[in-house]
Amino acid sequence: MGDNKISVGLDIGTTKIVAMVGRKNNYGKLEILGIGRAKSLGVHRGVVNNITQTIQSIQQAVQEAEAASGEKIEEVTVGIAGQHIRSLQHSDYITRENSELVINEEDIDRLINQVHKLVMLPGEEIIHVLPQEYKVDGQAEIKEPIGMYGGRLEANFHVVVGQVSSIRNIGRCVKSAGLELEGITLEPLASANAVLSQDEKDAGVALIDIGGGTTDLAIFRDGIIRHTAVIPFGGNVITEDIKEGCSIIEKQAELLKIKFGSTWPGENKDNEIVSIPGLRGREPKEITLKNLSKIIHARVVEIIEQVYVEIKNYGHEEQKKKLIAGIVLTGGGSQLNHLKQLVEYITGMDTRIGYPNEHLAGDSDDEDLTAASNSTARLLAGAGPSNGPKIKLSKEEANMYLYFSVIAALIAGFILSVNTVSLQYCVNVGCRIDQANFDGNFLMFLIFFPMYLIFEATAPGTYSMRDLFSGSMDIICITIGVIALGKGLACGDGGPMQAIENQKTVVVTIITAIVYEKMPTALQICGLVSG
Repeated sequence: MGDNKISVGLDIGTTKIVAMVGRKNNYGKLEILGIGRAKSLGVHRGVVNNITQTIQSIQQAVQEAEAASGEKIEEVTVGIAGQHIRSLQHSDYITRENSELVINEEDIDRLINQVHKLVMLPGEEIIHVLPQEYKVDGQAEIKEPIGMYGGRLEANFHVVVGQVSSIRNIGRCVKSAGLELEGITLEPLASANAVLSQDEKDAGVALIDIGGGTTDLAIFRDGIIRHTAVIPFGGNVITEDIKEGCSIIEKQAELLKIKFGSTWPGENKDNEIVSIPGLRGREPKEITLKNLSKIIHARVVEIIEQVYVEIKNYGHEEQKKKLIAGIVLTGGGSQLNHLKQLVEYITGMDTRIGYPNEHLAGDSDDEDLTAASNSTARLLAGAGPSNGPKIKLSKEEANMYLYFSVIAALIAGFILSVNTVSLQYCVNVGCRIDQANFDGNFLMFLIFFPMYLIFEATAPGTYSMRDLFSGSMDIICITIGVIALGKGLACGDGGPMQAIENQKTVVVTIITAIVYEKMPTALQICGLVSG
């Protein structure tokens, strides 16, 4: 990130939508430039269920952030959560062609991209592929294989999967709000980068982010993500319980929870009473704080126990998986009184409340450290892994774009080749193949290459650069062959054989094919033209 480049995090939450504008300073800390908030009306448990209302809330939050920061917001990074998120463990490997060369970034990208091609359940899409540990020629427990020699590169991956429809709905809301979607990051991972220190990640820690619609879990050990989970309950369920248990409206229930809510009923006396104004002249309603705490306690215990089941599934009781740093609580739900003590009582693990100030520069007011701002702060801090997908087009849309590019390139190349040769034939009363091929290939390059750049810039990040170049070389090989064939046919007596005799066409076709492992395609093209 450049010194003057701003980053914008957009947290599309169940209770509110927050846009935060920031810039990294020379020390790598995040300087907050502005923040905007709007009530979230179209999101339920982390999933968009009303496109129109979500778009309006995004626009309102972004406008506030622009006014506060004085910056024009064009691109945003969005956090994603919801009950549709699941994770799995996967092992994969690649065999390197030349073990005499050291392992480089391209090898890592190739292995990660191979995992991205895994077949998921219908309607699912891979969001993140997170390497955990590598093996090189059977040597295990390697954290950084780059620079090592080896022929077989293996790795264990933590793969995060989500519903395609939910991901695309988020993308549509962002685009309809007049913004570009720079990337999508799983919220538990983003939270971790905002509130956890590197020492905690190394020692072993479980981060619990209690949001409005969901409770997110991320477990780290040895500095590596080990387990993620999304529990489909959050602060809104507690508010609903208070509303039903005390027979009051939702707004009053939320205020009660924030001002007087406690997760430890024993702290309240029987004579502590809160009076709630009645509706439309009705009598005020009196509610004891002990009863209020009992309602909150019951639901919070259920949420924490479900999270603890996930921690047990990870296997934290094993010596090698022990979480020495315990539990860190964050999010709006973590502000409930005595929650830290309750979590310690249920899990038996050391617990602290985490605030997103691990990467923040300067002072922030208390409101900036609350749950609503957590997601945006962590997103701005560069929390998302670099191998996550850029959701600017769906895979189907990107493929369709590529197909149209191929057809356009072939048609343009054929027309240019015929026109060029015809012009040379008329001027010289003969076919100047060398000049015609040079002109045709050069013009073909001018037309095709911008198409390729546009496609590369808008394609989902699941395509690696090697895949894109390899696919484009396929197209170039075919295009050059068609150009040669068109020129040969346009030359009349010379026929196709005369066109293929041009050394430039043959050399360019075969060299590009060899470099990008497309020899069969090149041979087919040359065979077609010479036949």
